[in-house]
Amino acid sequence: QVQLVESGGGLVQAGGSLRLSCAASGRPFNSYAMGWFRQAPGKEREFVAATSWSYGSTYYADSVKGRFTISRDAAKNTVYLQVNSLKPEDTAVYYCAANRGANRGEQMRDGFVDYWGQGTQVTVSS
Repeated sequence: QVQLVESGGGLVQAGGSLRLSCAASGRPFNSYAMGWFRQAPGKEREFVAATSWSYGSTYYADSVKGRFTISRDAAKNTVYLQVNSLKPEDTAVYYCAANRGANRGEQMRDGFVDYWGQGTQVTVSS
C-alpha cells in the first residue's frame, strides 16, 4: 500500500505559478505510476497529468498542456506538479494519485486509479 500527502496549494493571481508536491510512503516509490487529478466546484474529478516511472513517459490533459509539468524525485519519494500561467478555470482541489505498476500511466490517464491523496486547494483569482 501507499499513502499520499499533498502540499503546495494556495491562492494566486491569474498568470501566477505554484508547485504542488505529493509525498509517498509505503511501497517502493519506483513501483508506482504517479499523477494528478483535480475537481472544481460542481464538476466531476478530471485527469490532469501522469507519469510512468519505467520509461519516463508523461501524459497531460489538453487543457493544461504547455502550462503544467509533472516530475518525480525517487530519492525523496515525491512527485511534483509545476503549474504555470494559471487561469481562474484552474481553480480546483488537486489530488495526487498512484497506480500500482510503474507502467500504468496510460491507465491513469484513462481514469483508473488505485490510491488517492487527500487533496490540496488551488484558487486562482482573476
